[in-house]
Order: sequence, then structure tokens, then C-alpha cells
Amino acid sequence: FQQDKNVWEIILSLPTDQYEFKFTLGSWDNVQVTKSGKDAANNSMKLLNDTSIFFTIVAWKNEFEVLPKKHTASNHVTIMDTAFNIPQLNSKRKIWVYLPRDYENNNKRYPVLYMQDGQNLFDEYTGNFGEWGVDEILDSLIKTGTPACIVVGINNGPNRINEYNPYNTDRFGKGEGDNYLQFIVNNLKPYIDKHYKTLSQKENTIIAGSSMGGLISYYAVAKYPSVFGKAGVFSPSFWIAPQMDSLTQAVAPSLSGKYFFYMGGKESEEAIPDMFNIVTELGKSSKSLILTVTDPEGQHNEPTWRKWFPYFYKWIIADWTNQVISLN
Repeated sequence: FQQDKNVWEIILSLPTDQYEFKFTLGSWDNVQVTKSGKDAANNSMKLLNDTSIFFTIVAWKNEFEVLPKKHTASNHVTIMDTAFNIPQLNSKRKIWVYLPRDYENNNKRYPVLYMQDGQNLFDEYTGNFGEWGVDEILDSLIKTGTPACIVVGINNGPNRINEYNPYNTDRFGKGEGDNYLQFIVNNLKPYIDKHYKTLSQKENTIIAGSSMGGLISYYAVAKYPSVFGKAGVFSPSFWIAPQMDSLTQAVAPSLSGKYFFYMGGKESEEAIPDMFNIVTELGKSSKSLILTVTDPEGQHNEPTWRKWFPYFYKWIIADWTNQVISLN
């Protein structure tokens, strides 16, 4: 109900849990957006007990002219398959491949970066909340001497939460994360290694993603350390899988990979502590090299992950030691 001219209140009875949501003026045509009119990330909160939470909506979608989305993927990003078979999930999925500009003009072999949520990586037209700009970023870095790689983007499906979660939950049901990773390890990676000029060893096989994609990317290196030697774990949804703490304790002594962890200060209240529980255990018990970034102004969205992608990539390719970066 309305408290004041521009102040509204809603009282809900909800169980303890992590929640994501948006505000609208009655329909998705009038959803909350950023102050520049871009799609806003979901609001996020972890509900532990009775509380009052205040949100400020900076703008609504109907305040801006709706411009048609444009295709922004570079000409060396291709659709490898519009319906690549995933037998483990009884599903099919679009697969994107980024190749370095000089790929066809040499005999070099390249590391491979496997990324989740492929529709958000290269093309604004297909991105749900904007794109990472992975192709433009890598083109720029490679021009300045940073080593190149192949990027394989896997579109998510309608059951994204289940496919990226290895554990069952009461709220979301059966976790299909193990089946999803079996697809990458047993089907997709062998296909990529056969049809492209790859360096197939674990030290040249990288996996990365954000949110639930960050969760499954971390689980991949914990579950398959002989396959994935490096990982980019952006804003991981550890809240949905508390089992990750005990898994990390169990596998950390056997891990010796190179991992990038990122979390923004404007995500959920428990997000950074949850991530540091994992990072601390890895630092204590594993032989891994870890770069951990926390950004107080960082939000849970594609523009923020795009901002930090170059740091992740240079860390994964470069020869640095353990670091923690905290921006003030």
C-alpha cells in the first residue's frame, strides 16, 4: 500500500532463504532499470529473520525510449551449433566459439576457456541483461601482447538453476550439475579438441562463469581437477550450495590449479563471507594460486563482470602469485 507520494510498502511472510526479485509498475514493460535505462540486475537479499528492507528505484523502463537491440558479436565469433546434443540432460543447446583473429593464418594451438551463459558473452542482441564483451576485450588484450585463447560459450537452458547446481534443494528440486559437467568433460571438450587447434592439457583448460555459472565453474575444478586447471569464479552463488564448504575441505589438499574469485560489495550481505570461506580453505590447504577481488561498488550484473573480465584473463594467462585485491 502507498505510504506517501513516492513511498510504497509491502508486508510479506516468507521463509528463511536467499531471494532475488525485481519491482515493476504492474508489468515487465515498466520494470525497474538503471539510471541510464539499461536492464537492472535482480535485487538480492538473504532473509534470516523479521526485518525491514528499503529499496530505491532510480528509474522505470517506460521513462526511456526503447531502442532495438543490435548484433555486436565480432566476425570471428561463430555459432558452432544451434542445437548441440546434451544427452546427460536430454537437451540441446546453442554453442558459441570465439577464435583469435590470426587463428586461420598459423599452426599454433591455443588454450580453451569454457564459459557458462553463452548468450551473454559476445552479442548484445542475445544477452538478457547486456553482454560481457568477451570478444572485444580479448581482441584488445591480444593486440597488446597478451596470449590468445579459444572461448567456448554454452547457452543456458530454461532450468538454469538446476543445471548449474550439483546438489538437490527443497526449493528448486533436483540438481543436475554433475550431469552438466559430464556433458562438458565427456562430450563437448572432446569435440572441441578434435575440431579445433587446442592445447588440451589441464593447465590450458579453463572454465568460468558468474552467479550460478560461477558456482558450477568452481565445482568443476573441485570435481575434475585433472581436466580443468584454471577457473574464473565470478559472484558465485555459494548460498544455494552450503555443501561446497565440506567439499572444499575434502578436495583442497589435492588441488593445485589457478583460480580467480570475484564478488561485489553490492550483492547479498553474505556473498563476500561465503566466498572467503572457500578461498580461505583453499589458501590454507591447497597448492592453488588464487587471485581474489572484492569491489565495494560491484553489482550482480553483466556490466560489472565485464569490468573485471580483463583482470581475470590476465591473471589466468600471466605468471603471478597469490593476491587479494580490495578496491576502496
